[in-house]
Amino acid sequence: MEFKHYPVMLQECIEGLKIKEDGIYVDGTLGGAGHSKEIAKRLSIKGKLIGIDRDEEALEAAKENLQEFQNVTYIHDNHDNIQEILENLKVQKVDGILLDLGVSSYQLDEKNRGFSYLGENELDMRMDKTQELNANIVINTYPEERLANLIYEYGEERFSRQIAKNICEQRKQKEITTTKELVEIIEKSIPKSKQKEGHPAKRTFQAIRIEVNNEIKPLYQTVKNCIDCLNPEGRLCIITFHSLEDRAVKNAYIEASGKCTCPSDLPYCVCGAKKLGKIITKKPIIATEKEREENSRSQSAKLRIFEKI
Repeated sequence: MEFKHYPVMLQECIEGLKIKEDGIYVDGTLGGAGHSKEIAKRLSIKGKLIGIDRDEEALEAAKENLQEFQNVTYIHDNHDNIQEILENLKVQKVDGILLDLGVSSYQLDEKNRGFSYLGENELDMRMDKTQELNANIVINTYPEERLANLIYEYGEERFSRQIAKNICEQRKQKEITTTKELVEIIEKSIPKSKQKEGHPAKRTFQAIRIEVNNEIKPLYQTVKNCIDCLNPEGRLCIITFHSLEDRAVKNAYIEASGKCTCPSDLPYCVCGAKKLGKIITKKPIIATEKEREENSRSQSAKLRIFEKI
């Protein structure tokens, strides 16, 4: 299947990175290389682009899309490991990093990936198909309370306990193996009168995907690690798609900007606040109205930019 991915806020990201033609840049979520292609176009032969992705199919698609560029290095890994990746490449610091978080259009559309709640597909949801944990394991083996908690925390789904209860009741009769089966359970768990805001399975599928791919727990530290990897005046651009991601990025930026996080009643600072740079976007950048109309994925997107000192 063709790897389709429409780069969200492309121009805003390119402007945000302030690309130096001889610089070193990292696309930590390479995907189909929509963002990376525009970065590569702006680099001289002395410049370097490092593309990282967990998805081997994405890497293959990116190599095809970027075949005209000779200064691109492809890494099958997780951007959470950026410090180790750069160390292995003997790269000390870089001039810019881009993270476009979440799931790609291709991953949603490709049936055997199981990310979409539309149709009847296998319960998988792995961004990296070499890892063991998948959606089938989460749905069929997690205890009811753990399921309810992750659906509530990662999906912000208020009917999480009823959904988890019904999942556990169903799997006693038969293993749940397809997205269609899971959707039917979710629809049964939410009152019809409350199924007015989008697809009823959207929040639960998001939660399971986040759990399978461990998207939230390491993110705060990953942002801090990315900042540490930047040269002075280097830029970090991160696109998020839901509140949990955005909160982690925002809080990491605030800490890195040196803002004291101690309780106001303490007579002096004990948190060890240290200024590493400045937040360029006091408020997150959102997609233009035109882009939101043309690309539904951009509707919830927020771009935050940080600059190292």
